[in-house]
Amino acid sequence: MEDKARVEEKARQLIEMTGAFCDRYLDAEYKQLCQKLILKMSRKRNVPFMTGRLDIWAAATVYALGSINFLFDRSFKPYIPAEDLCKSFGTSPATTSSKARLIRNMFKMRYFDREFSTSVVAAQDPLKDMATLNGLIVDRRMLPEIEKLTQRKTLF
Repeated sequence: MEDKARVEEKARQLIEMTGAFCDRYLDAEYKQLCQKLILKMSRKRNVPFMTGRLDIWAAATVYALGSINFLFDRSFKPYIPAEDLCKSFGTSPATTSSKARLIRNMFKMRYFDREFSTSVVAAQDPLKDMATLNGLIVDRRMLPEIEKLTQRKTLF
């Protein structure tokens, strides 16, 4: 287990670095998501950012969130090329993307992630109105009707 004060200090530095980047190039929502992800990493048994360069971890945090929120796609706003993100932090694209993949895998982050999606991406989630019921995927709006049907002896 890492020294709590050291973890908190490094987390604070990372939040400051990612926050400054988001203020300059992205938006308040990305800033908030970066902070949330950094704090979540800081609660891991083996805190990943306790080894290695903080600038790489800062870039990788933004990169991980950006990669699941279409940050590198021109048709989305905000937009920034991955190379420009890395250049801004002074990090190698290969190293940054590798650390970002580690972060995404650590938290099972995917497209339309309910915890780490921006509001724009979450609104476009094709499964946002779906739910599972006994292993079946159904439209959430149908749940009350399905519940009524299941209370009868036969469904059809």
